[in-house]
This record gives sequence, structure tokens and C-alpha cells, in this order.
Amino acid sequence: MVVANPAAGTVSAFGETVPASFGKGGWCAAADKREGDGKSPLGLWPIRAALLRPDRVAAPATALPWRWLRATDGWSDGVADPAYNRPVRLPHAHSAESLWRGDGAYDVILVLGHNDSPPVSPLGSAIFWHCRQPDARPTEGCVAVDCDVLLRWLGRLAPGDAVAIAG
Repeated sequence: MVVANPAAGTVSAFGETVPASFGKGGWCAAADKREGDGKSPLGLWPIRAALLRPDRVAAPATALPWRWLRATDGWSDGVADPAYNRPVRLPHAHSAESLWRGDGAYDVILVLGHNDSPPVSPLGSAIFWHCRQPDARPTEGCVAVDCDVLLRWLGRLAPGDAVAIAG
């Protein structure tokens, strides 16, 4: 299991503990999570799939389901959107975050199963495990580690694995 500790600012897996970034708003119980609050939700979140940017990373050797990102890929964060907290194609009629970013944060995205079965608006969307920024800035509520670590661990992750965000 992967343990993400926002209080310590670390993620531990496969015998390693590495620095990590978490939500700029801190962290909260999943029941208290709200769209746009910038908080990382505490809980055990299954890793659903990997999304990878084909112009920045090589095809992974992983047992997780994965696909290449496209420039038109987005994720709905529109609280009135029937597709709330789901992948969408951009442009989209409701608010949606672009997954094709220039800053490298989304070169590798592991989609976490927060508020997805089924999604309930406005309990939070787009909670990912992704690449950490070089300046280690906080996320919008996600978990982020250095991209080389994420790519190395991607090869060891398997269906059924989860991330425990525990404060």
C-alpha cells in the first residue's frame, strides 16, 4: 500500500519515503471535502488508471490500466455538470480542468478513486496522484511526488493498489 502523509509531507511505498506536495488548503475528512477548497481528502483511494503525456514520457511497463493523454482531455469540475468528476473532451459546456498542461504536473497522472462511485457534487473532483512541481508548491488537493519517482513506482503498482492519505 502507498501511504501519503500530508502532515509529514511524504509518500511511502516500496520501502522508500519521498517528499511530496499536498493540497494548498491542507487536508480534511473526505465527508468535508468541497469543490475548490484546495484540500487533500483523507481516506483510502484505489488507483483507477494512469494517464500519460506521450510527448514527455515513454510507454510504461505497468499492470495498471493506462492510456495516452490527448490535448483535448479534460476533467469536469463543474458542480452542475452531469459529468462532474469524470473525464471530458475539451471544449466542454461546463467548467473543466485541462489535463494537457505545460508545467509538467500532469505528465503522469494516477487517477484516484475519490468521490467517483458515484460522483456526488460538490464533494470534490480530480483528485490525482501526479508529478510534483520543481518548486514543491502545494497542489489543488492532489498528491504529488517527483516525476522520476512516480514513473519508477508505476512499474510496481498493480490493479487493486490504493493510496492511503492519512493525516
